[in-house]
Amino acid sequence: MIHPALIKKQRIILIISLLLIISTVIIGMGIGSSSLTFDRLIQTLLGSGSRNEEFILYSIRLPRIVITLLAGMALALSGAILQGITRNDLADPGIIGINSGAGVAIAVFFLFFPIEAGSFVYMIPVVGFLGAVMTGFLIYLFAYSRKSGLQPVNLVLIGIGFSAALSGAMIVIISSAKREKVDFIAKWIAGNIWGTDWPFIVALLPWLIILIPFTLYRANRLNLLGLSEPVAVGVGVSIERERVTLLLTAVALAAAAVSVTGGISFIGLIAPHLAKSLVGPRNQLFIPIAILLGGWLLLVADTVGRNLIDTTIPAGIMVALIGAPYFIYLLIRD
Repeated sequence: MIHPALIKKQRIILIISLLLIISTVIIGMGIGSSSLTFDRLIQTLLGSGSRNEEFILYSIRLPRIVITLLAGMALALSGAILQGITRNDLADPGIIGINSGAGVAIAVFFLFFPIEAGSFVYMIPVVGFLGAVMTGFLIYLFAYSRKSGLQPVNLVLIGIGFSAALSGAMIVIISSAKREKVDFIAKWIAGNIWGTDWPFIVALLPWLIILIPFTLYRANRLNLLGLSEPVAVGVGVSIERERVTLLLTAVALAAAAVSVTGGISFIGLIAPHLAKSLVGPRNQLFIPIAILLGGWLLLVADTVGRNLIDTTIPAGIMVALIGAPYFIYLLIRD
């Protein structure tokens, strides 16, 4: 049973997280190369803005904000799941190769397959998912032992190796491609959020609508997977089946996110850690907070990157500037 005081604390943190998100969304809608003052922003939201103001808000800024928020949520949840099933606090979909697998699949699809403009938006998440699933399957296969089953430490180490190998494969793939297509892939690798239109939201949103409730429903199983294997087996958990199911969930979330945002790492590492430090390791408590913090962190990174200097800094680079030192801190602490 969860102590009522802890539940109350979680609700307060959720409210604060929502307020942070709302504040950042308002700031993101108002600032940019063509700024909208607060009073004009309100007027535009109420339908009284000029045609130019409505175009800036509804066709450029708002879709990007929503996409960034949703992608950050998906990456944070994916990281929380991976940390749970591997019992390793350093697990992240970008670090262990899932993002790289999705990226290689998307690069091959984009560079070498004829694509119709109408189907491109909806095919990219599917292609990314297939590439990530294949990568996840290979990582699982190499990390699995007949004698001892899946070794969480091996899963992470092999994933890091796959990430490095797939990054090299990406360079080989794009080296012979046309310049205009290489430019897109290069921006994707840097984490430059490119899916900034409403159809991309339609492509991403169903994954979250299905997989967030599913993960919360399986949160207690994640708690049990965090215990020693004899204890988990003793309470009736099918360890391998649960790990595979939750691994597929994490892969799907990461693939759906990076297919429209590019190669973004560390959100899945930072957000769960921050959430655990606030309310503890119970998945029922920290996962909702991690989801909101992940969305907020990526939104802040993109907002700052778009407005820090005249040239846009990709959100993936902004996140890495924060995430890499945090990753080093975790390594030193552990």
